[in-house]
Formats: sequence, structure tokens, C-alpha cells
Amino acid sequence: MGTYTLKSIGTSNDYMTIIKETEDGYVVRIVRDQDGYNDITTDFISKALFESCIRTGYLTKIAEPTELMAANA
Repeated sequence: MGTYTLKSIGTSNDYMTIIKETEDGYVVRIVRDQDGYNDITTDFISKALFESCIRTGYLTKIAEPTELMAANA
């Protein structure tokens, strides 16, 4: 489905992975770097909000999962 980085302040390596697509939107897993440990949440995002986040640059698709591993190293 896809993994996206979240635009954030500072050097945080937050990202979101789409787990499942529904008729109204997406079930996503959000991983946020909180002072050296990962805060993981599962949530729902509507298709309209997701598309808006892509357009504004808040979400940026990660081409390869290896980019994600390098960012967390």
C-alpha cells in the first residue's frame, strides 16, 4: 500500500504506513520518534484528508523500505 514520511519540526523520523484501504479512507499505523523510543498508533484517515496531506507536502511517499531503516539507524 505504501509508507510515507510525516513532515515534522526538527530531526524527527516520523512515518505512516497504510495497513488497509476502506471505502471511506485508510487504516494507518503511525510511528513517531519520541526521545529515542517509537510511539506507535493505529488510526483512520479519510481519503480526502490523505489526498490533502499529499498535495500540501505533509506526507511524502518513501520509495523503498530501506530508506525507513536508514532513517531509524
